[in-house]
Amino acid sequence: MAKTVIQVENLSKQYRLGLVGTGTLQHDLNRWWHKIRGLEDPYLKVTDSNDRSKSGSSEYVWALRDISFKVNEGEVYGIIGKNGAGKSTLLKLLSRVTGPSTGKISIKGRISSLLEVGTAFHPELTGRENVYLNGAIHGMDRREVSQKLDEIINFSGCERYIDTPVKRYSSGMTVRLGFAVAAHLEPDILVIDEVLAVGDAEFQKKCIGKMKDVAGHGRTVLFVSHNMASVKSLCNRGILMQNGRITHENEISEIVSHYLSLNISDNISINQASFDPLHKYPIELKQILVYNTLNKSPAIKTGDPVTVSIDLYNTLGTEASTSIDITLIIKHEDIPVTTLSTRFVDSLSSVNSLTHRIQCQVSNLGLLPGEYTVFVWLGVNGETVNRVESAMKLVVERDQTSWARIQPSISKYGPHVIDQQWQL
Repeated sequence: MAKTVIQVENLSKQYRLGLVGTGTLQHDLNRWWHKIRGLEDPYLKVTDSNDRSKSGSSEYVWALRDISFKVNEGEVYGIIGKNGAGKSTLLKLLSRVTGPSTGKISIKGRISSLLEVGTAFHPELTGRENVYLNGAIHGMDRREVSQKLDEIINFSGCERYIDTPVKRYSSGMTVRLGFAVAAHLEPDILVIDEVLAVGDAEFQKKCIGKMKDVAGHGRTVLFVSHNMASVKSLCNRGILMQNGRITHENEISEIVSHYLSLNISDNISINQASFDPLHKYPIELKQILVYNTLNKSPAIKTGDPVTVSIDLYNTLGTEASTSIDITLIIKHEDIPVTTLSTRFVDSLSSVNSLTHRIQCQVSNLGLLPGEYTVFVWLGVNGETVNRVESAMKLVVERDQTSWARIQPSISKYGPHVIDQQWQL
């Protein structure tokens, strides 16, 4: 039976907005008065949920609310969610950086954490001195740290600057050394936040390999990242957080699918103000979604099959026209890269219903990783009805496997990759 090393029960964390601590002496005295009488903290009852997109009526907010889960020994556990979901707050509680408002955390073993760039580093000390400082914080003597020192320096790739004060390091160098220290001081539990995103693709791949190695030796890893390719390759179970709560807990593939499905509706919304105000024809563009055909998610990488789904609205609800054309021009830095258009095939026939969905299937999206904008044009009977210069942003993500080897750059290779076969 698997041994549980982390058990979280009904964990909640409350903050008062705009202030450090509880805020005022009056509030502290009120809490104390309720506590000595055995009553509940009065401010727990007036706390709003952690939804950053909505205004609330209370100055208190639940950063976390009723969080419960278990992590087993030797498990690589993923924690995912949008920005502001409560992931970093949860890791700070587990790392004992701050304490919970309510609930219980049980941890068996020594924790090593890398939560933010430069965590536990003294800026005036050199890299070498900070390695010894971190070892002392983790209960290791100088001899034990010295045995690991060469391995830490080699892994970080910062040997040239190891005797330079950390305050002169770049963020990438700081993360390199921070991860090397956290991973090599033999923790029972390794906690890694999104900081690896600061590193380059080569170092990220190196870190993932090290985390797998740590887990392979019976230690536990908690991993937070927005890179779903890394999460899926590294983790076996995980949780999905939203507005300070856990919404799903299961196998990592299912959790990632839930997370990606949340983002489909955010993929784009056409600016309604850009529509033609004359409405000569009763056809309007309502929505365009671009998503990965395989998993119905907005996470798109070079070479993925892609579906473009376009919703048209017929204000009359009857046959509105006999010829409809739609053109999407994908641009990088305002330069056209490629075009999707009904004019390359046949114009569409009539739109009869109130809402009509049109889809375009792209079997292989040959765009290198980067950000693109999409120009959209809608024509009826050869005349322009709607045109939107920057209707949406299309993001092509970096593939951590096939494309990491060459670290493709749009400026170096151009934005478009054609289908090609090579033979010896």
